[in-house]
Amino acid sequence: MNGPWDVSSDCTPHCAVHAAPRATAPVRARRGAVFAHTVRRALTDGERLADPVRLRGHAAALLDALGIRVEGATGLSAGNGPGTLVVANHISWLDILALLAVEPVTLLAKREVGGWPVVGGLARRAGTHFIDRTHPRRLPDTVRQVAELLGSGRSVAVFPQATTWCTAAQGDFRRATFQAALDAGAPVRPVTLGYTQQGRPSTAAAFCGEDTFAGSLRRVLAARELTIRVTAHPALTAVGTDLDRRELAALAARAVRGGPQAVAVAAARRAPAPVASVPASPAHV
Repeated sequence: MNGPWDVSSDCTPHCAVHAAPRATAPVRARRGAVFAHTVRRALTDGERLADPVRLRGHAAALLDALGIRVEGATGLSAGNGPGTLVVANHISWLDILALLAVEPVTLLAKREVGGWPVVGGLARRAGTHFIDRTHPRRLPDTVRQVAELLGSGRSVAVFPQATTWCTAAQGDFRRATFQAALDAGAPVRPVTLGYTQQGRPSTAAAFCGEDTFAGSLRRVLAARELTIRVTAHPALTAVGTDLDRRELAALAARAVRGGPQAVAVAAARRAPAPVASVPASPAHV
């Protein structure tokens, strides 16, 4: 725990289990070499990495180097006007790459992510906004900044669970960033990130507890047929309703966890002009 605003997960590295036989040593070695080369190529882009087209390309290339497929959504933002607050469950450092490979939105991440090997450097160059959770008094300023980004038309992706869990069903949604969506009149896009191996649910990519990046990377390199499914649920909006941030967060959490009532309840309380949504598709990104 880094402060009173921090979150502790019940998950540990023991939660990370392969759902398929591990890749052979030659395959792991080849993936590692290609991944290292792809990381160096991305980092040499420097400030140019913030360009959406280049950022998306690098994220997709890094996942491809690891032998990982991304399936599902082809976009995350919901229509014109304010940007979209994209809220997703958090399982792995791979979540960031998966979201960026679908759509290069602005990321809001805990300060510790900036120090992660590989992902931290990419996140900084991509213009990620980092939260210092050791100083709760800075929260209102963070909410204001996110609201300004959304109001300017930029979509922002956040992980409301505030830490990683081994499945999408765990972890409460923190409500603060939902206030930013309310202040900006922005839609909220719930997104579920799920990991499978050979079609079976897998926790091999989970990055939890006292796990290290090196240990997690070794598991990922050994994961056979690892696929990340990005499911973009219908957008939620509180415009013209009496929804507050607590209720909006609860609806988003329910959608991310697959609750059948989430969309119906949200639709019943929407403004007369519904927010456009980007349906998930089976296209391979």
